[in-house]
Amino acid sequence: MSRTGIYDIHCHIVPGVDDGASDYEDTKKLLRMEYDQGVRNIIATPHFRFRMFETPLSRVQEQFLLVQKAAAEIGDDLQVYLGCEFHANMEMYRMLREGEVSTMAGSRYVLAEFSESSEGSYIRERLNKLISSGYKPIAAHIERYEATRSDLGFVEELVDMGVSMQINADSIVGKEGFSTKRYCRKLMKYDLVKFVGSDCHNTRSRISRMGEAYDYVAKKMGEAYADHLFIENPRRILEDAKRRKER
Repeated sequence: MSRTGIYDIHCHIVPGVDDGASDYEDTKKLLRMEYDQGVRNIIATPHFRFRMFETPLSRVQEQFLLVQKAAAEIGDDLQVYLGCEFHANMEMYRMLREGEVSTMAGSRYVLAEFSESSEGSYIRERLNKLISSGYKPIAAHIERYEATRSDLGFVEELVDMGVSMQINADSIVGKEGFSTKRYCRKLMKYDLVKFVGSDCHNTRSRISRMGEAYDYVAKKMGEAYADHLFIENPRRILEDAKRRKER
């Protein structure tokens, strides 16, 4: 590891609310793993998806207290915040407006997930609705969607609309296969990525490799670019949250 102070804006460390951490001990192990990878700021993003992950926000907030407790035990410099990986649906704006799901750390940023086979027109429409409603959408792990993988021009269109692109650390370092790694390298080459997340779920098969990804990007693209993706851009989410709170 050559850097500490990394941000992870996409992970499943809140215990017992989705398919991520199962209990407090699991959460603490994941946080220790993140810390050892150089991560010092984490936005936990439990899934919300109709008919799959519908844990009420009150329950998520209650369980998030355990994340805060575990983080405090690991290090005074480890900060955790609550967000949500919100699977796109037609109720998104209403649910955000009425406080049924979390934005990213209380900011205007929203981490939006789609199905791998979602049509490009649907992705565009849902993200545009968020923008027109005053939110700042982040498209989660875009290397997974056929519509974005097959058409770099579509990614550019979304970026021009005001959508931020997020890719996973595992995809950067090649854990999801060579073609995915090459695609992520191309996205970075054309400066189409704004955020990286671990998308960690457990301590076995879906772990945090944020530090490894940082080192890879620093080696291939330069340390300044790595800082841009892993530190400076995610810091803006917290700055936006602070401004929103002060209004």
